[in-house]
Amino acid sequence: MIRHIVLIRFRPEVDDAAIAGIFAALPPLAARLPGVLGHAAGRSESPEKIERGYLHGFTVDFADWAALATYQADPGHKAFGGSLVAHAQGGIDGILVFDLVC
Repeated sequence: MIRHIVLIRFRPEVDDAAIAGIFAALPPLAARLPGVLGHAAGRSESPEKIERGYLHGFTVDFADWAALATYQADPGHKAFGGSLVAHAQGGIDGILVFDLVC
C-alpha cells in the first residue's frame, strides 16, 4: 500500500469555507479511481503544535504504485492539484508531498 500524504500551507486569506470547498473535490475523485483504498482530509489537531504552517492536509491510500500513477494522470487530480497550488502560500512551495510505503 502507498499512503500519499499532502500537507498545505494555505494563504492567510483563504478561509475555512474555501478550504472545505477545495477538499470537497477529494471524495468523488477518490471514489471513481481504481486502487484507492481510502482517504481523509482536514486541519491538524496535533497537541504538539509543530506543524510549521502546514495546518491542513490530506491522505489517499493506494493499493500500489500503478494506482497512484493513475491518480496522478487523471484530469480530476490535475484540477484538484491546481486548486491547491492556487490557494497555497507561495504556490507549489506551500505544498509538501510524501509517499509512504506501508
